[in-house]
This record gives sequence, structure tokens and C-alpha cells, in this order.
Amino acid sequence: MTDPVAHQGPAAGDAPPAAHVEYRVAHLQDRLAAEELGELGVRTEMRAGAVVVSGTVPSARCRETLLRIVGEELAGITVHSDIVVAETTRPDRAEEL
Repeated sequence: MTDPVAHQGPAAGDAPPAAHVEYRVAHLQDRLAAEELGELGVRTEMRAGAVVVSGTVPSARCRETLLRIVGEELAGITVHSDIVVAETTRPDRAEEL
């Protein structure tokens, strides 16, 4: 199940220059790679003046941590989040093949 979340940044006239946003996205990617979330395969892309963060994480706690870090690194920039929490519980019935 996806849970898209949009964080609104500054008004269109106050948007930071694209190069500044690219630098901050690169810094976010470096930070995610260096921390415990580095192996999650989360993607960050710039689209139409906003940053899209997408991927799958193993738990709600990881999702919260990821979104906190994104908020810290990209404060003031419009961010759309599409982070899915993987279902890791055992199935309640046998799988039909």
C-alpha cells in the first residue's frame, strides 16, 4: 500500500535555484547511504521543481526515520513521498500455485 505525502516548500516565486536543490538532494543521498538506511534502495528524483522520494522499507519505524531525515535535509523544498512499508508477517493461509 502506498502512502503518498507531500511536504509543501516555499511559494513558487521563492523556490531555491535548481542547482541548490540538486546539491541538497545529493547531500541527502550521501547521508542515506552512510547511515543505517543505506541498503534500503530508496530513490530520490527531481520532477517539475519538486523532489520525489520513493522506495520500499521494512518497517514503519524505518519509514519514519527516513521521512525525518528527508525533512531535515530538504527543509523548504517541496517533497513528494511514496515510501511503501513491506509486509513481513507470515501469511495466514497456504499459497495456491
